[in-house]
Amino acid sequence: MANLLLRPSWYLPESAITPRAEYQRRREFLRQLGLSGAGLLAATLTGCGKETTPAAALVPATAGAATAAAAAAATGLYPAKRNPEFDPKVALSNSDEVYTYNNFYEFSTTKSRVHKLVGKFTTDPWSIHIGGLCENEMTLSAAELIGLFPLEERVYRFRCVEAWAMTVPWTGFPLAKLIEKARPKSEAKFVKFTTAMRPDQMPGIATLGEYPWPYTEGLRMDEARHPLTLLATGLYGEPLKKQNGAPLRIVVPWKYGYKSIKSLVRIDFVAQQPATLWETLNPVEYPFESNVDPGKPHPRWSQASERVLGNGESVRTLKYNGYADAVAKLY
Repeated sequence: MANLLLRPSWYLPESAITPRAEYQRRREFLRQLGLSGAGLLAATLTGCGKETTPAAALVPATAGAATAAAAAAATGLYPAKRNPEFDPKVALSNSDEVYTYNNFYEFSTTKSRVHKLVGKFTTDPWSIHIGGLCENEMTLSAAELIGLFPLEERVYRFRCVEAWAMTVPWTGFPLAKLIEKARPKSEAKFVKFTTAMRPDQMPGIATLGEYPWPYTEGLRMDEARHPLTLLATGLYGEPLKKQNGAPLRIVVPWKYGYKSIKSLVRIDFVAQQPATLWETLNPVEYPFESNVDPGKPHPRWSQASERVLGNGESVRTLKYNGYADAVAKLY
């Protein structure tokens, strides 16, 4: 009788993942900021394993984006220490692929063009409003919000409704921590998220003028509070790039990627299920729940398999994107 090899739900076979060669490109990151020198690089790398002063405490909200990012790196805010509970010990998707293959319709419907069109998009200064049905309404700069809670790195699967997938290391903190600070009222049953809407900086908005902008998404309160739901501030040990949703985004790894809303400007606690952009456009193809489910095909294609970003191989899609053990009880 053959031996059975039991693997955890997040396991990816070697053929299903792409090389890790581009991971932690620190020197290139610093060169892009116009910085150099072994001393600053050493400060960047040695800060990942200890508690450090948040960059928000050192950089005013009106500082330039390069200044804020440089301060974050220099103080050890990035790379954050990886949480061992979310470290499947597998190779990551190639960072170049993740940085240049982006769904961000506010800029373009062509994924390979998004990163070329974000130059005018201003992410500093940036403010986010947390309000609605809560006791502690607040408006914060991105730096202030990032400084509220310790950051950690988590390696998550990411599955697009278009049937492509990747495995990447996000930096951030559990959204539940912010929810707890906001103290939602008992009648708040959902969380509504809103993306920035800047037609002068986001050329895709004009191209898709019939869309119900701004981009909105939502979660049930129990989904938003789930330990897996992350408010992400970084990717690959660096602050988020504009094409990946800088400076703040949500990551919900068991749902299709469009639920992980980018470039947040509002988080509101509401009593009724909020309207979302994709559900408003097509509720049959993009329902509010949108959990990854290989047994439930999209009306125009199968969801039983997925194409791995980078190597193009096809692998089997896992229920709830491999997080069934953690989230199945919600449904």
